[in-house]
Amino acid sequence: MKKTQSGFTLIELMIVVAIIGILAAVAIPQYQNYIARTQVSRVVGEISALRTAAEEMTMRGALSNGTDITLLGFTGSNLASVADVAIASSVTTITATMNGDSATVITDANTTVTLTRSAVGAWSCAVSPTTYAPSGCP
Repeated sequence: MKKTQSGFTLIELMIVVAIIGILAAVAIPQYQNYIARTQVSRVVGEISALRTAAEEMTMRGALSNGTDITLLGFTGSNLASVADVAIASSVTTITATMNGDSATVITDANTTVTLTRSAVGAWSCAVSPTTYAPSGCP
């Protein structure tokens, strides 16, 4: 009776490892970009919640340069630090700088999210640099 061997040859195993390596080389950067975009979107959402309070304080005349951000209801974030409120020529600006637990590509680029209220009361959003900006916030 002849004994047949079963199993994989070394070349077959090397081909499988090479294919897995190529897939990982493509998937890991895409995953990192996905994480960075979601973190920026989260910070946009966190500071967008401050718009209502800033608008209300503006209407009452209680919002001024250097207003404590906690008065607007900001409780903190592990992804960003929010600077104070800046007002110049009836234009209100709330800026968040990405740091803390943010992805390395975000913190290395000094990514900032800025909400700006024009003199007529329209709010706009800006992310700098725009690489990871969510839609509606160029």
